[in-house]
Amino acid sequence: MNDDFGYVDDRVPGIRWDAKYATWDNFTGKPVDGYLANRVVGTRSLCAALEQAREKAASLGFGLLLWDGYRPQRAVDCFLRWSEQPEDGRTKLRHYPNIDRSEMVEHGYVAAKSGHSRGSAVDLTLYHLATGELAPMGGDHDLMDPISHHRAPGITPIEARNREHLRSIMEDCGFDRYDREWWHYSLRNEPHPDVYFDFPII
Repeated sequence: MNDDFGYVDDRVPGIRWDAKYATWDNFTGKPVDGYLANRVVGTRSLCAALEQAREKAASLGFGLLLWDGYRPQRAVDCFLRWSEQPEDGRTKLRHYPNIDRSEMVEHGYVAAKSGHSRGSAVDLTLYHLATGELAPMGGDHDLMDPISHHRAPGITPIEARNREHLRSIMEDCGFDRYDREWWHYSLRNEPHPDVYFDFPII
């Protein structure tokens, strides 16, 4: 692992995580190349900003649950190969019900070069500290659909308010949102803006 990187759970005590791409619970339907352990990795700068975000979320009664951070380039390449394979329907209903998998790149849900591979992007959501229950957001991680866009119509007032809580927390702590995915945020002043890393998560 690059010296500037580390496990987020080591550097941000109290944060929860479920590294989806290390599991079978993701849009490819199986663990993804480069994810050999269910851990989330990020740069020192990312972890420092996440610590601020964790504290701000806690002041509102929320905790942070991370689904992804640093993503090896080999995982991105795996996504692209998967998007070109014949449809088998296993994850379509849950993750991309209204487009073909071949359209994921065109619609901006999969990219040949991902900010995640620079080590300063995260996929995350909120949960209620009092109960541990996930805050309703109007769609799950990697739902590739307009309903996942920020300020999408068709979600409930509570879901819209929770998305706004997450946006406010993250933007106040140095992150920028990605308009097509309510869960995706990138560090505004990332330390490696032009480097795409490929070391595995082990």
